[in-house]
Amino acid sequence: MSDSALPAHEPPVVEIRPSRGLFDLDLKGVWAYRELLFVLIWRDLSVLYKQAALGAGWAVIQPVFAVTIFTIVFGNFANMPSDGIPYPVFAFAAVLPWTYFAEAVRRSSTSLVNDSELVRKVYFPRLIMPLATVIAPLVDFCIAFGVLVALMLFYGIDFTWKLAAIPPLMVVSLLLALSISLWLGPINVRFRDVKHTIPFMMQIWMYASPIVYPLSMIPAEWRGLYALNPMVGVIEGFRWAIFDRGEPNFMALAISMSVILVLLVGGLVFFKRSERSFADVI
Repeated sequence: MSDSALPAHEPPVVEIRPSRGLFDLDLKGVWAYRELLFVLIWRDLSVLYKQAALGAGWAVIQPVFAVTIFTIVFGNFANMPSDGIPYPVFAFAAVLPWTYFAEAVRRSSTSLVNDSELVRKVYFPRLIMPLATVIAPLVDFCIAFGVLVALMLFYGIDFTWKLAAIPPLMVVSLLLALSISLWLGPINVRFRDVKHTIPFMMQIWMYASPIVYPLSMIPAEWRGLYALNPMVGVIEGFRWAIFDRGEPNFMALAISMSVILVLLVGGLVFFKRSERSFADVI
């Protein structure tokens, strides 16, 4: 058979068109570029552990070190209550989702600037960049989850069906991290000081969340306002799923999810408005 008889394979055609409005998020385009999403996730993981002697062990060291310090300072010296739960596992149940969230926000908020050459020279849906950087830290979460399992076994905490609530709670955490990055990412493109403020912001946010102390320490009349912190519902959900005590805190979770929804919708609109000038400003 001659070469001329072979079917011609034309390269795919990508139509780049102007936005039709603030809510034209081009989710279809994100799906079309899903292979790029997977490549960016794999690249982030590879770069993170490249030439690191302990490799993925850092995913365990960070939360374990934090819980050790919290146990010594707050559990032993300050005698912080832990609702009758051994303090190390009480703290680890909150540190685990928090560590994922803080790391996802840190990476995703600077993703546009870190990949400025890609943004300037290659067309693809820009939403892929923060999305990839909030998905990649889930690998660290899964590795560190093994430590939680070990602590549960050590302290004789039963494994119940409520643990099935953890994946949905992690989806909520992912959406919160994504919503924050949709605001901070474009701002960081214009004002590079943002990346320096993120560690301070996350430190304050951590102590404003029920990580080293239980929600029961907050006066009942203030808990509704306190739950406006979206991580309150996530952390309380984790502790309910792990320790199997009482009913889930539906109020805290509902308030947290409502705040996340507002942040996410507003963030998508803000990101869409801002991305038109990314290549020029970055």
